[in-house]
Amino acid sequence: MKLSLCNEVIRELSFERQCALAAELGYAGIELAPFTLGEDAYRMPDGERARLRRVLADSGIAVSGLHWLLVAPKGLSITTPDKAVWQRTVDVMTALVDLCADLGGAYLVHGSPAQRLLKGQGEGAAQRAEAAWAAIAPHAEKAGVVYCIEPLAPRETDFVNRIAEAAEIVRRIASPAVRTMLDTSAAAAGESVPPAVLVREWLPTGLLAHVQLNDRNRRGPGQGGDRFAPVLRALRQDGYAGWLAIEPFDYVPDGPGCAARSIGYVQGLLEALE
Repeated sequence: MKLSLCNEVIRELSFERQCALAAELGYAGIELAPFTLGEDAYRMPDGERARLRRVLADSGIAVSGLHWLLVAPKGLSITTPDKAVWQRTVDVMTALVDLCADLGGAYLVHGSPAQRLLKGQGEGAAQRAEAAWAAIAPHAEKAGVVYCIEPLAPRETDFVNRIAEAAEIVRRIASPAVRTMLDTSAAAAGESVPPAVLVREWLPTGLLAHVQLNDRNRRGPGQGGDRFAPVLRALRQDGYAGWLAIEPFDYVPDGPGCAARSIGYVQGLLEALE
């Protein structure tokens, strides 16, 4: 299992410094939020993509994947009845698949709660969301990346709050490039069983492709009351060999400090489990 830092945690730093700091702290990768690279990151010129690859190589760090996909540009939605907005959203999703592949990433995490709300979007909103995910599946397959539908807590969105709900959609789409994932904070707030139980239930199905670690208090792992050893133990015992992304939202004492505390805590648990 490899550790990745969600880069918005240190987004006040330049991309060069983000990569250098993450590497210095011991992370193997960074999970990029495209909005941190600009409003139009989805259509980043080839020259800029090449520059970012050089920065990554010089820092000895990888882009593990992308998340927070639809924050920018503004006005996107996969549930909207507006056909032009829906198509623009799918076009952005497709372009982000290419960006992920170009930067060497392995997966994309579709959270973006505000851009998938059912409330206020009229009849057929859920079907439009599923159609959007199905529409990008062939492109993700061709690009060699996995597109993950992220279950989020009810406090964040009213659509796809549990892994079982995401799994139903993944099975209907029936593409090896569309799967689901586990966010431990969202699971603690929205599921009926602990995250470790979810790992044991869903990892063997092949539908669970990625894991993000965060406490239900929205801070980093080890900065709240949630226990992460059972989750890591379950992942290890069930043969998970993917990325573990650290994704806090409340940065205590600050972004760099939170990034340092989180990896120290998780690395300590992993070493204890060996």
